[in-house]
Amino acid sequence: MTTTPEPGKRAYQSTEQRQSETIEAVVHLCAEQDPSSLTTARIAQKVGVSQGALFKHFPNKSSLWESVAGWVAGQLTTRVFSVAEQYEQADKALEAMFLAHIGFIARHPGIPRLMLGELQKPGNQPAKRIIRQTLAFYRQKVISLMQRGIEQQSISPSIDIEAAAVLYIGAIQGLVVQAMVGGDIASIEQSAPRIFKLFRASLRETSHDPKE
Repeated sequence: MTTTPEPGKRAYQSTEQRQSETIEAVVHLCAEQDPSSLTTARIAQKVGVSQGALFKHFPNKSSLWESVAGWVAGQLTTRVFSVAEQYEQADKALEAMFLAHIGFIARHPGIPRLMLGELQKPGNQPAKRIIRQTLAFYRQKVISLMQRGIEQQSISPSIDIEAAAVLYIGAIQGLVVQAMVGGDIASIEQSAPRIFKLFRASLRETSHDPKE
């Protein structure tokens, strides 16, 4: 015996699917053009719906950008962080997270442009707040792994953890910028292991006071 889904349930699933398709379209389009110049008309065209239909799922452009930022945050905190959780050793976890993050960007090259574009906007819109909170959460994750590494004696106790976290995130950002300048975002996956090797070496160095 077959049952027919409830109309309300079916409509909800359809809306959820359309929202997901729209978010994917925005991320894809951000790789092709400046996110600030991306119009709802262009987004609707990419999804294959009218602007009116698009606004049935997102009341305005701000709510759409908020949903996109939320999706990016979710991807980083689930996919990237979950990879790190597979390793007990902190240095291995940091490496896995680094490489997973780079791989994520290589598959979604529009994300760096989108995040930077939102951070540069004046005011404190919801999408901007989400991105700021995500970056702060990401930084804290890196710091906590480094603290674990010190406890495990795989990271030197003399390391400036705050500065090391800045360097870790900066290495990812630097790889992305260099790849964008060169027009080959996929190349970051080849460069990432070498960059992390240098970073990991710095975590094992012990600083010496010249006065000693």
